[in-house]
Amino acid sequence: MEILDVLTSMAKTGRLGPVFSGADWNDVTAALGEPWGIGTMSRNRKWPRLFAYGDLELSVCRCRKVSLICVQTWRDVVELPPSVVGWTGTFPAGLKHADVVSALDRAGCSWEPHAPLTSGNQCSLTAIASGANFTFEIPEGEEPVLNLMGLPGDGHDCSARTAGQDH
Repeated sequence: MEILDVLTSMAKTGRLGPVFSGADWNDVTAALGEPWGIGTMSRNRKWPRLFAYGDLELSVCRCRKVSLICVQTWRDVVELPPSVVGWTGTFPAGLKHADVVSALDRAGCSWEPHAPLTSGNQCSLTAIASGANFTFEIPEGEEPVLNLMGLPGDGHDCSARTAGQDH
């Protein structure tokens, strides 16, 4: 499987294996194992937490639901969990805008420019089916290169809103 196949599938379905907005964190870790990296998103709060499986980054709410999903593609190599993408899970990065658009079109995944994230040295597009966002950096005098791909959050109203669980 190629990285464009992985990202196109995510754009069409809104998921990568067991990972999707609203997924139960226990189900994700049961399928993928413990994350490779962990961090907080705020210095003052324990939740939400940021977990990573290589370049697959997941924000997890205090109710232990996946709230945001992002694949960092700005590095030289993109690493994703082999259990959901096959082979080694390591892919070359440097995806050009034209290649991403072509892959989405071939897969029948409609998209549109995303004006709020398009200005100056970046441009963005959104896959209609899932709301997946592809944001590209535009190096001076060069073709836009994919910086990250993200799936939108589910917008849930966290049921774990107690002061004791925030910190």
